[in-house]
Amino acid sequence: MKENPKFEANLKKQTPLSDEKLRHLEKIEQMAIANYYGDLGEIESALGMLRLGQQYGWRVMYLIHSKATIRKYERILGILVKDEMPEEGPSAYRVPAVKIIKTLGNFWKVVSGETKVEGKRNTE
Repeated sequence: MKENPKFEANLKKQTPLSDEKLRHLEKIEQMAIANYYGDLGEIESALGMLRLGQQYGWRVMYLIHSKATIRKYERILGILVKDEMPEEGPSAYRVPAVKIIKTLGNFWKVVSGETKVEGKRNTE
């Protein structure tokens, strides 16, 4: 893995989760794991989305996952992403598509694929 030259700056911009938020996320994870049966790859991805969404926000999660996938992960986790993640997290600035969408002005057109944005799944 290449070392990111902006590692220190990126780390400083992240928001540490409060003890209360960490306990809340752990409870969601425990409930999801206890209730889940099926392909472990799906629950692994759902749990990853839950954690990554804390720093990137639900808008970025909608950029990298289809609406159907978000709904599937919400069912697995027993949550609504908009209730559990900030709209735009402290690391969202690292996603070039977020900057482009702010210029274009229509987030949902990009999510639906009506407006194409190259590299919408990438960070800087």
